[in-house]
Amino acid sequence: MKKIYVVLALFSLLILGACSKQVNNQSEILKVGIEASYPPYEFIQDGKLSGFDVDIIEELAKRANLKIEFVNMSYDALIPALMGRKIDLIISSMGITSQRAQNVDFSISYFKDKNVYLKHKDNDFLQKDDLKSKNICVLLGSIQENAAKQILDAKVVANENMLNCFLNLDSKKIDAIVTDKASAMNFLKQYPNINVFYEEEDGSEGFGIAFRKNEFKDLISKVNQYLEEMKNDGTLEKFLVKYNLKD
Repeated sequence: MKKIYVVLALFSLLILGACSKQVNNQSEILKVGIEASYPPYEFIQDGKLSGFDVDIIEELAKRANLKIEFVNMSYDALIPALMGRKIDLIISSMGITSQRAQNVDFSISYFKDKNVYLKHKDNDFLQKDDLKSKNICVLLGSIQENAAKQILDAKVVANENMLNCFLNLDSKKIDAIVTDKASAMNFLKQYPNINVFYEEEDGSEGFGIAFRKNEFKDLISKVNQYLEEMKNDGTLEKFLVKYNLKD
């Protein structure tokens, strides 16, 4: 319990704007849950964690004068880990939905993407309804998993790593992939035999940072303030350009 109290104390100091070098528990580290195999949002490059979400949370930590430690895990494990106090927050291209909001609290949205449907170039799918009774690969626990399950008689294969979906579609072991647009564009650079045939709104309010339910109301307010500052001072724009996320 001691660690929980220390973390809560850190949060309180942040809220009061007193999170400075004079704080005795300044060395306390907040654990950030992330699934680091989803470029351009979060990925490992040359042994270092990189990506749009990584830059955002590191900038927030800098502005809040906090120390953070990333905890890499499968996407479907993130919310259970947050609820189980194994991590303190999540930033991992996580769409804000009413279903997720039953278990976590979210910051304001910092980016919004779309769902895209991908096929092998040898297939002639035109609409998502063409995937009736087909094998569709998605990221386990993602918004796209729910979207794929809405297709009549679709056989949804939920994978812990999106790379595996692309490998399987490239070798025609599955019929299609449903993922978010920005991530798809990144993977497609490596897979010329795969292309997009349909896209739609993902049904979320955009990506948000997740916190344990009903615990960090004031901290979320502070994080929202920093996110708004990043939008207004051009920092967010810089990250969008860096990761080719501009329309």
